[in-house]
Amino acid sequence: MVSKFIKKEQAQPEAGVEITRHFTFAYPPYELLLECGEKLGPITLAYETYGRLNAEKSNAILVLHALSGDAHAADVHGGGDDPGWWNEMIGPGKGFDTNEYFVICSNIIGGCKGSTGPASLNPKTDRPYALDFPFLTIADMVNAQRHLIDHLGIERLLCVAGGSMGGMQALQWAASYPERVRAAIPIATALKHSPQQIAFNEVVRQSIMADPAWREGNYYDFGQPEKGLAVARMIGHITFMSDQSMEEKFSRRLKNGAFSFNLDADFEVEGYLRYRGANFVKRFDANSYLYITKAMDYFNLSGGKLIPTGKPINTRFLVISFQSDWLYPSYQSQDIVRELKGKQVDITYCELKSTYGHDAFLVEVEEQTELIRHFLGVTLKGYHSWNGQGIKYGGFG
Repeated sequence: MVSKFIKKEQAQPEAGVEITRHFTFAYPPYELLLECGEKLGPITLAYETYGRLNAEKSNAILVLHALSGDAHAADVHGGGDDPGWWNEMIGPGKGFDTNEYFVICSNIIGGCKGSTGPASLNPKTDRPYALDFPFLTIADMVNAQRHLIDHLGIERLLCVAGGSMGGMQALQWAASYPERVRAAIPIATALKHSPQQIAFNEVVRQSIMADPAWREGNYYDFGQPEKGLAVARMIGHITFMSDQSMEEKFSRRLKNGAFSFNLDADFEVEGYLRYRGANFVKRFDANSYLYITKAMDYFNLSGGKLIPTGKPINTRFLVISFQSDWLYPSYQSQDIVRELKGKQVDITYCELKSTYGHDAFLVEVEEQTELIRHFLGVTLKGYHSWNGQGIKYGGFG
């Protein structure tokens, strides 16, 4: 799980093969200045690309992952065992059509899937950073991504898109670099966390830190705090689903047809949560979970910070929410819409019917595909109408 610092880009992949590449920057004395006031460097970002960048470099889309995601968003060619976290939306003929667009996805800084995070080696000590890793914000993650986009030679992104924490990053891109973003698609997200959302994150952090195996973050020589991290993920899965989706998936069905009259997992839903928790600890770093949830809680683009007064913006938005999502309820997406409408920004909002809860942005493919395909088509057409003063889009219904 330790990120390796490398001096240059990895080799290009063979045709028809998805490969995770790594880009390293911010070498001393040019470390990245973070919002907490500390500096971080060198920094490695793991990333993947799908499709091809056109000659005008006008078809680049940055897809942004949620809390536990990574750079592997899709298996476009179908040659791998892992389809990717948004595979149903990225690929030929899909919502993010790789016949038309060049799609990029990078693992965030603070992560543990190839990018620099708490599990990475601290070059000053040659040991994992652990809690010596500086605290991050969503803006820091986006700033690091900007360096990757610069490295790829892309001046303006056609679109930034993502759900949940990915939606926060999409909003932050529009706030920090509006001149570099033609369009943004924030899905099932918010301008800021509510007290309830912060409370859930605090409970999952406490479950990790209460595990004796956490060792104040210095567990890398001993193994993960598996019990605490598994409980944290179990809590997360409960919030991702809706009451109706849990009823449909599990109801009160028993695993073995009868009560055990002990503390075994009698109900199917208990077994499911234990299974998900046990598998999560095999692929994710506990300290990364702590840092990323804290960054989400710090995020706040409300109160005029999304589009500051007097700051020109030509970014257009498609905001999507889901009726049954109680973790990021639709009123929070509507707050985004009101903020944008107040600044006369080109905005389309859709609340989709779904029983899947917060997970809907990953599994409700058909309606999202139609919305996104049309939105991107209009946006790309507007890109080619760019006259140096602004984009003239026409209606979008």
